[in-house]
Amino acid sequence: MRDFAISDSPRVQRQLDRLGALSLPQGRLGLDTVREICARLGNPQNKLPPVFHVAGTNGKGSTCAYLRAILEAQGLVVHTATKPHLVRYNERIRVAGKLISDDSLADLLERVLDASADLGPSFFEVTTVATFLAFAETQADACVIETGLGGRLDATNVLENPAVCGIATLGIDHESFLLVPEAGTPEEPLARIAFEKASIAKPGAPLVVQSYAASPLASVLATASHIGAPVHLRGRDWSAEVGETIQYRDARGLLELPLPTLAGAHQADNAALAVAMLRHQSVVAVSTEAMAAGIRAARWPARLQRLGTGPLTALAGNRTVWLDGGHNPDAGEAIARHFAGSAPLHLVMGMLTSKDPSAILAPLAGKLATVSIVPAPGHEAHSPADFAPFTTLPVASFANVADALAALPDEGDVLIAGSLYLAGDVLRRNDEAPD
Repeated sequence: MRDFAISDSPRVQRQLDRLGALSLPQGRLGLDTVREICARLGNPQNKLPPVFHVAGTNGKGSTCAYLRAILEAQGLVVHTATKPHLVRYNERIRVAGKLISDDSLADLLERVLDASADLGPSFFEVTTVATFLAFAETQADACVIETGLGGRLDATNVLENPAVCGIATLGIDHESFLLVPEAGTPEEPLARIAFEKASIAKPGAPLVVQSYAASPLASVLATASHIGAPVHLRGRDWSAEVGETIQYRDARGLLELPLPTLAGAHQADNAALAVAMLRHQSVVAVSTEAMAAGIRAARWPARLQRLGTGPLTALAGNRTVWLDGGHNPDAGEAIARHFAGSAPLHLVMGMLTSKDPSAILAPLAGKLATVSIVPAPGHEAHSPADFAPFTTLPVASFANVADALAALPDEGDVLIAGSLYLAGDVLRRNDEAPD
């Protein structure tokens, strides 16, 4: 799978072409290669402002968005690393609050690719080291860094002294990477996922986590104990009751915070995790006022995003068009909760063949008016026949989202879902690329 974008800048495109030719050598796991690349470039990962490091199956990107928005509301300068990009590769590296410039991006990628050519690096290793260089070479007050796959073997896990680590929700995803049998790791799938995520913990650094079922929770606690990281657990060390506001409480007292602007009941949980991470670290001071302002201000594209006026939404007439890149069962449940009690939706979906075709359809059973299947641009995608067993509705097939929207009946809102790659293509075609 190729996970890179096309750039209008010839200099950036040359480096993206080099990135696109990389692949993870078969059977190679571990952090040795990324550590060696870092060493050759002066170990930039050790020269960063205070780091907020976030893992999780779903919600980690949104948690990063809240952390960034809160820190910026405090008046701080923030570097942010999130993934994947939706439209432009630059989205992965936000330097001092702004997407990295094409010139800086081209220079950094060239430096890392040249320094590591003999090591056979992966796309993710090069991207991560380029990100560390960008953050180490530009002054800021804090860094917010999202992990990629898992955590233990993710390239970002060469970070040594984070201010705080956090884990969002846990669920089954990326099974071919995260559930490969390995001696000394938990056998139960969700416990194994928890072990992989919790392994971003570092000795002495607070690890702030949501509440989990017994098996994954035991895995998180055991992993953190082995590493020597103090755990701050929701329901034990902090709580967040969600109603008309977020009633957040920990040993330091009670905070009443606003609900997020981002759609979805689960976003209050993500915002609460960001607040808990800020409250359980002692490196960066943040006021309650900044927390409230940041929760309101946070934006995170392609997560229950209501699309604006554009070329694609014009094809849907006056109806509301929602976009969500969710592709696993936990994401499907969150989407279903958001649309509970609403009128039946028209679902337009594209999903990679590596994903469970029932993940979105099953939770939305009884909530759909039509089901339309489109490709996931640039990737192998499920066929309409793969989805048919999971719905009683006819499954239509279209060449693209525009054709699917144009063919819909006149009534009913629309949900486009199933893949972040599809979501990125939708944002690009609707002139809503993240900035």
